[in-house]
Amino acid sequence: MPTILYFCGLLWEICKKKIDEMQLLDLSEQEIIRRQSLNELRQFGIDPYPAPLYEVNAYSSDIKNQFDDSGEKRQVSIAGRIMSRRIMGKASFIELMDSKGRIQVYITRDDICPEENKDLYNIVFKKLLDIGDFIGITGFVFRTQTGEISVHAQSLTVLSKSLRPLPIVKVKDGVAYDKFNDPELRYRQRYVDLLVNEGVKDIFVKRTKIFDAMREFFNRHGYLEVDTPVLQSIPGGAAARPFITHHNALDIDLYLRIANELYLKRLIVGGFEGVYEFSRDFRNEGMDRTHNPEFTVLEIYVSYKDYNWMMEFTEQMLEHTALQVLGTTKVKVGENEIDFKAPYKRITMLDAIKEFTGFDITGMNEDELRDVCNKLGIEHDPTMGKGKLIDEIFGEKCEGHFIQPTFVMDYPIEMSPLTKRHRNNPQLTERFELIVNGKELANAYSELNDPIDQRERFEEQLRLSEKGDDEAMYIDQDFLRALEYGMPPTAGMGIGMDRLTMLLTGQTTIQEVLLFPQMRPEKTVKKDNAHKYRELGIPEVWISPLQRAGYNEVAALKGANPNKIHQELCELNKKYKLELNNPSLEEVKSWIESASTLA
Repeated sequence: MPTILYFCGLLWEICKKKIDEMQLLDLSEQEIIRRQSLNELRQFGIDPYPAPLYEVNAYSSDIKNQFDDSGEKRQVSIAGRIMSRRIMGKASFIELMDSKGRIQVYITRDDICPEENKDLYNIVFKKLLDIGDFIGITGFVFRTQTGEISVHAQSLTVLSKSLRPLPIVKVKDGVAYDKFNDPELRYRQRYVDLLVNEGVKDIFVKRTKIFDAMREFFNRHGYLEVDTPVLQSIPGGAAARPFITHHNALDIDLYLRIANELYLKRLIVGGFEGVYEFSRDFRNEGMDRTHNPEFTVLEIYVSYKDYNWMMEFTEQMLEHTALQVLGTTKVKVGENEIDFKAPYKRITMLDAIKEFTGFDITGMNEDELRDVCNKLGIEHDPTMGKGKLIDEIFGEKCEGHFIQPTFVMDYPIEMSPLTKRHRNNPQLTERFELIVNGKELANAYSELNDPIDQRERFEEQLRLSEKGDDEAMYIDQDFLRALEYGMPPTAGMGIGMDRLTMLLTGQTTIQEVLLFPQMRPEKTVKKDNAHKYRELGIPEVWISPLQRAGYNEVAALKGANPNKIHQELCELNKKYKLELNNPSLEEVKSWIESASTLA
């Protein structure tokens, strides 16, 4: 039995070696070299991915900020990624990047190799380490003759080997070359974008500071942060198309939440004075510069308040947030300078439409609104009710004019099924939207707390749904039941956190403020399965080399030049040291002949 196990193990090692050799064909030359370095590190007895904790007691930015030329030498232990290096015989300089920035490290052979054996410097450091590798350095802080604060290394520890080369952005005379700036690659490989593009990391640091500043503002007012369900039986609280999933155990369809409004208002019914939630919401809609199918929203509800109070609260909160994050209320977004200092301009929706279109739509019915859309050249369809038509007019002709923060208020009742009727005009609602830089940032109401009126509004939405409006609201019977128990007068407001982050970081696309925006599937080269090659009489060992040579489908072999293929396979065998017996020219010809018989 031990003999059988020994030979099975030996056979596995041989097979594994061949598999590894075949996989090499999918790698670039740089990737192959790095894997060879990886194996050589192990042969030196160095684990390229060690398990033990590495003690870090200092960071690049702290070292630079706290350095004192007249003080005692400071001993530090740092760790990070090699981002550049200059090897000059027995001494070298590297640039090490940690979580807080970059710092220069001075490495000499005799300092890190005080004993007779100099392999750590001569072989490991000079030949087996690459840009992108993680190392640990202990040593002391000093200032070089050129005035740069650096770390003089006394020991070097390999912490992690990088197998893919980083894209290196070269800067000469203030001009960057070989930039990693293709949006498709940047968003898909955000981990690389963060490493090589200056300023990207700062966007996401500011994003977190925005959340922290708002939390601090709400908590100071005594309001409670809560969590509500993401999976909901009814997608309520907004007009949007939901994502649908299925719960196997309950055998029911569920919806990813499109808003958290109805659950938060249930908590107001339950006796909380004020509640808020930073929530991830999902809407099955198109993607563009300001929309992503999953996004982050802040919603807050406060009892015994109205939309006038919420306007003042919102502008104070945004002014506070801008000052906390930026140190100023002004921010540059594209060509526009936006000032978040309160107070903000206020205008009614009907006045805005009248100002920018010349049409007074007050009291117009659905047919009259369709006529206005036709005159203004605004697309519409039979599924749209009064609310949608008015929304289209405002969105097309008015919204883009509001660059500075502006409260657009008093929306027609058809546009606002969850909003209290206006105290002075029952055809309008006590609702406002905050428009900044031509886009909606916040939406707020004096919340509808009349359960009978609310039921009628839901039923109107149901009629719109029956007409074909797939964004109309569902009737949430449990929410209506909650209202029947009684909800106090309440003001509610929602802010798109991604759009707010765009504004406060000066970005013009939502993808720039999402760490991992939704992307289309990555394009891959179509390859035939191995059995299709075997059917042509092609041995297994030559399938990967053929695909490496560009014959990813057997159809590509039809009419191919056998001499060319034979030469390519022999060169690949030599280059990648596959140690295979080269096929004969006659064998290659037979493969091509077999391919020619395919339909």
